[in-house]
Amino acid sequence: MNSDVLDSLTDPAVLFFFLGLFVGVIKSNLEIPAPIAKFLSLYLLMAIGFKGGQALSDTGLSGDALKVIGAAIFLALIIPAIWFVVLSRRINAFDASAIAATYGSVSAVTFVVASQFVADRGEQAGGYLTVALVLMESPAIVMAVLLATWVRSQSGTNLSTGFGSRLILNEELPKRKSGSQAETLSSGTSHTAGDTQVATNEHGATPLSIKEVLHEAFTDGAHLLLLGSMLIGAISGKSGGEAMAPFINNIFKGLLAFFLLEMGLLVARQLREVRDVGPFLVGFGVCVPFVNAAMALLLGGALGLSVGDLTLLATLASSGSYIVVPAVIRYAIPEARPSRYFTLALGITFPINVAIGIPLYYTVASAIAG
Repeated sequence: MNSDVLDSLTDPAVLFFFLGLFVGVIKSNLEIPAPIAKFLSLYLLMAIGFKGGQALSDTGLSGDALKVIGAAIFLALIIPAIWFVVLSRRINAFDASAIAATYGSVSAVTFVVASQFVADRGEQAGGYLTVALVLMESPAIVMAVLLATWVRSQSGTNLSTGFGSRLILNEELPKRKSGSQAETLSSGTSHTAGDTQVATNEHGATPLSIKEVLHEAFTDGAHLLLLGSMLIGAISGKSGGEAMAPFINNIFKGLLAFFLLEMGLLVARQLREVRDVGPFLVGFGVCVPFVNAAMALLLGGALGLSVGDLTLLATLASSGSYIVVPAVIRYAIPEARPSRYFTLALGITFPINVAIGIPLYYTVASAIAG
């Protein structure tokens, strides 16, 4: 375990993440232009999708593939339901819904880092994990919107009921601080991450309908690029892999390092929002990835998955989305505060997974599968 953590922390890509974090904390003027950051994000999605398709073309939809995909969908449904119940005891139900969706969904970048970690150790993971990555985004979003819709149907202001706990809908919300922003990587846009008052956001948007949410969830550009790249990788076969090798394999590590430098800068900016999150949610962001990973490891172990598959499934379960989900939730649940769900996923859980979580999940997976 200590060796795995040390190897992870001294990996060049991870070190570039910490370089970006340090540079951002000291408020240097180093900045990655938005178009370059967007390109790097799209490149990683394309590369990981294509690699997954290549692996999928070799293995096909085997028994393990169906096991992993089934486990992934189950986790995407059960995780937001569990954490909504827990969070609604302490925070307003709209924030609880949004945070639950964030952690029920996945981080593609964390998955990319874990995939590289597993590959560096000579372990094989099936291409169907990329399918799991795609499928875990949407159920969590839909679950959260259904929960928020249920909350709205109960009351627009105050409610004390449900799940054996006091469901807080209208807790005292601090006023939104001017100039408080956090960027997401979705479509290369910036989203305000200041606090919002109940039943509105900075645009005065009304909640999306279920139909609109489903459309957003299943037609998101990042989703489609990942899925399309996977299909191309599967269809093109070995000859396609050889043709794309210089672009997909040879420069992958370097561009990942460059992207993680940008992620470090972004995390440093987002950490300034932690003061608005509060100790309870900070503790939540620290502990929950390990709880979610434990559920995935137990489930995957019972299904007899390999070390590589187990590690990546645990990584998917432990991560929180800060790209697709915030972009949809911002309009689907405008009552929720982005400074909470976005900061938790990106500012707290992401660096913990990159530095400690992935090597820990790999060590436990090795013990289970070994």
